[in-house]
Amino acid sequence: MILHRTVVWLARALAILGGVVLVVITLLTVVSVTGRSLVWADLGPVPGDFELVEAGVGFAVFAFLPWCQLNRGHATVDLFTSFLSPRANRVIDVVSESLMTLAIALIAWRLWYGMTDKLRYGETTFILQFPLWWPYAACMAAAAVAVIVSVYMTGLRVRELAGATPAAETGHGGGR
Repeated sequence: MILHRTVVWLARALAILGGVVLVVITLLTVVSVTGRSLVWADLGPVPGDFELVEAGVGFAVFAFLPWCQLNRGHATVDLFTSFLSPRANRVIDVVSESLMTLAIALIAWRLWYGMTDKLRYGETTFILQFPLWWPYAACMAAAAVAVIVSVYMTGLRVRELAGATPAAETGHGGGR
């Protein structure tokens, strides 16, 4: 139960942080566009606005991934599976959770590689000159949490297949 609460807390906290980042970059965009329209009043765009938006949106995508994984928010096609037995659907759930775990782990690994590459070569953004490894590190950290949540959810699906209490009864990771 402690593990479940920890995983839920991690996913929720990261999703909230991703939402805060999206609000901040939305406000940044509004300020920048407003500044562009008021150039006649000696105002202007926020320098490097697109660099900040790009980094922020990248992080937000990975920040929402654990919550989506926890709540089975990925797109599914139930047209075929609705005719299968509950056991067959549980087998499909285990396979799909396992494949998603592998995909997220692969993405996290490649983000790690990209981060170390940007760090090693000292690449920076064009306008603000902040190191490119910073957004890679933020995305990689969020992807690492997604891996943790995904491994947990795979274990939950395996338990369901073995006949344990369905995840829908735990309050998160509900069934079909």
